[in-house]
Amino acid sequence: MSPMVWLYAGFGLFVLLVMAIDLVITRKAEVVTTKRALIWTGICVLLALSFVPALYTMFDRHWLGLGMGMDKDGAAIVVRNGTQAAAEYLQGWLLEYALSVDNLFVFALIFTKFGVPKQVQHRVLTWGIIATLILRGAMIFAGALLVHRFEWILYVAGAFLLYTGFKMLTSKDDDEFDIEKSKIVALVRKILPVTTVYHGEKFFAQENARLVATPLFLVLIVLNLVDIVFAVDSIPAIFGVTTDPFIVFTSNVFAVLGLRALYFVLAQLMEQFHYLKVSLALVLCFIGVKMLTEHWVEQFVPRSTMTFISLGFIAAAIGLGIYFSMRSSAKAQAETIPPPLGEEDAT
Repeated sequence: MSPMVWLYAGFGLFVLLVMAIDLVITRKAEVVTTKRALIWTGICVLLALSFVPALYTMFDRHWLGLGMGMDKDGAAIVVRNGTQAAAEYLQGWLLEYALSVDNLFVFALIFTKFGVPKQVQHRVLTWGIIATLILRGAMIFAGALLVHRFEWILYVAGAFLLYTGFKMLTSKDDDEFDIEKSKIVALVRKILPVTTVYHGEKFFAQENARLVATPLFLVLIVLNLVDIVFAVDSIPAIFGVTTDPFIVFTSNVFAVLGLRALYFVLAQLMEQFHYLKVSLALVLCFIGVKMLTEHWVEQFVPRSTMTFISLGFIAAAIGLGIYFSMRSSAKAQAETIPPPLGEEDAT
């Protein structure tokens, strides 16, 4: 068995442990408070950042051949050192984490349309994230194999990201996921008997002596199918940051792990992030251009330098999007506050 398999297995066991702890803590059906969500978000961010020195050490010392490659003559060469690996991981994690915020808008819409009780939302999100980790893992390894075998596919991915970014910039707010017109929902209802009544946290229940799926199971399927649609954008984007499958996988996992807690932190604030969509669109366009021109840019800008330029651009774009969104919301709230008594008369 390849040593890399043990590395992925060990990381997978760590993720399962984190998810198991999460399931135990959230085993009761209850509404997740903002305070609790903030604590879990902080823990997830801390876990993601604490992985940086570990990743740096593994690539700097080339454990199990990490960061090593071969030249045209088949000789072993250093492709990625610890510093570059850490910078690429931070780019990937930050990018995927930011793109996940876009998912949350759709998740909130799905919960609203299906009328999911607040006390069971954390449960369906937890199981949804477990399924997401498995599905994304399969997509990442498939993507890594395609990139390794067909290097030209990166140019196709770059063009696709440019198209996606431009579409995000020009799309209207009403171009959203419509539950009523969704073919996904119609297909699931044809395959499975679905009851219209919630049975607490249960995904299946007995009705009239037959097993039926509850609306919560339908929500779980819809959430994961929607996430696959989002992954069609995010997976090519992460390969625009790095082609190392271990960095792609770990940055994705840590971003997804924090998704559930982030949802409950932002649940009441989602409508305030007006400019984040613009930031994400610009980031996707930037990565698309980077993928299309990287071969020529490397002749003038070292790859290690370009890695830090990309990290700075992604961080700045997302930060500015959040800043202007919060500033716009604060200004709108200030305008809705009535003036003090007597002020209108004074004017």
